[in-house]
Amino acid sequence: MTADFDATFRALRAILSRHAPPLIVQVDTATEYQLASPVHKDRIGRPLFLAAVQVRKAYVTYHLIPVYAVPSLLKGMSAGLKRRMQGKACFNFTAVDAALVRELTMLTAAAVDAAKTLSLPWEQQKAAPRRALHSS
Repeated sequence: MTADFDATFRALRAILSRHAPPLIVQVDTATEYQLASPVHKDRIGRPLFLAAVQVRKAYVTYHLIPVYAVPSLLKGMSAGLKRRMQGKACFNFTAVDAALVRELTMLTAAAVDAAKTLSLPWEQQKAAPRRALHSS
């Protein structure tokens, strides 16, 4: 891990660590930090993955899943942060940019707040239609 990647990882990890607790820390190593929901579960019952920062070969990646589920969170995002996006919920960094870290801090807070009220398809209770018993 390069010195820039180490500093970048620490800066991005600090953004996420402000939200634990109440979010659940699922991985906390020198190159990866993951948070999950204390309320929502995935389809097989595990705490729902919400965010992570990971050191990769060419960059440090920051995953923020609620922005995929609630794309309106990205309205007003700066061009600088938008250039860091890879896909719909991932941002790649090679160095610390103080302005982008501040913006990502605010976006993360809004995303964590939005995650509290997510309506996941597998969590919705579907009432089974009742059949009337017919007597002959």
